[in-house]
Amino acid sequence: MQLVTIDDIRSAAHRIRPRVVRTPLVPATWGDDDRPLWIKPENLQAVGAFKVRGAFSALTALAGPVEDVVAYSSGNHAQAVAYAAATFGMRAHIVMPEETPEVKVAATRAHGARVVLCGAGQREMVAAEVVAKTGGVMIPPFDHPQVIAGQGTIGLEIAEDLPEVRTVLIPVSGGGLASGVGVAIRALCPQAAVYGVEPELAADTAESLRTGRRADWPVAQRNRTIADGLRSQPSELTFTHLQRVLDGVLTVTEDEIRSAVREFALRGHLVSEPSGAVALAAYRQGGTPPGPTAVILSGGNIEPRLLTEILAG
Repeated sequence: MQLVTIDDIRSAAHRIRPRVVRTPLVPATWGDDDRPLWIKPENLQAVGAFKVRGAFSALTALAGPVEDVVAYSSGNHAQAVAYAAATFGMRAHIVMPEETPEVKVAATRAHGARVVLCGAGQREMVAAEVVAKTGGVMIPPFDHPQVIAGQGTIGLEIAEDLPEVRTVLIPVSGGGLASGVGVAIRALCPQAAVYGVEPELAADTAESLRTGRRADWPVAQRNRTIADGLRSQPSELTFTHLQRVLDGVLTVTEDEIRSAVREFALRGHLVSEPSGAVALAAYRQGGTPPGPTAVILSGGNIEPRLLTEILAG
C-alpha cells in the first residue's frame, strides 16, 4: 500500500499552485478566549470546495495524454473533476447519486461534464461500467494517493500560516481530506492534535477507529444526515492513513450542524454547506484542547432553499 508522505504533498502543492486558490487562514474574533479560532475557507475555491485540489493533483500526475476521465461523487468531487478536466481539454463523465442536491448536479454539467445519475449505493459500479465503455481514467473521490496528496496541501498551508496551531478539526467522509491534512500536520506541527469530525448519523469512521477495523454502515443509514457530502465510508487506503494521523473522531448532531451553518453565515459572513460546517460544530462542543484551533470549512455548495431554511432557524 502506497502511503502519502509530506514530500508527496509538497510535490502536489507545486503542481496545483497555478490552478487553485491558496485560501487564507481567517481569524474568527468571536471564538473562545482560550481556543482562538481560525477558519480555512475552502468554499472560496472555484468549484466551492476543497475537492479541486485533489482533482488537479491527480490529473497533473497522469502519465501520457488522456482524453476521457471518469469520477463518481455526491457533488463536490464531481464538480472538481469536471472543472479540472475542462481546464485540460479532457472529456469528463461523472456518476452521481440521484439524491444529489440539484445545485451540485447543475454545477457539474455547467463545467461541460456528462452526468450519469444512479441509484443509492451504485455509483462505484456504474462508474466502472462507464470506464469500460469510454476507456477513460478513473479519478476516485478519495481512494487515490494523488487525490490524498492534493487535499493535504490544505494542511501544508495551515502549518505555514499558523505554525503554533494546537488543534486541527477536519470533516471526514471517505477520509481523503483528513488523511492528507493529517499527514501534513503530523510532519510540520507535531504538537497539534488532529481530529476528524463526522455526523452522528454517519459515524462509521468513529466506530471503525474504536474497533480497529472498517465498519460497514448501510447506505440508507448514512443517508439520514443533512451533510450529504459526508455519507461515504473510508477505503482501506484512507483508513490506514486515519489510524496513523488522527487523535480521534468527534461526532456532531444534525442540530449542531445547522447551528454551525448559521454561525458561519451570520458571524463569519461565509456560506457553508452542512458538510462544510461540521468542524465548527465540533469546536462549539468545547471539548478540544486550549490553544489556537483551525477548522476547515470544506465546501459551500448548498441549495438556496436549504440555506434559507437553516438561517430562519
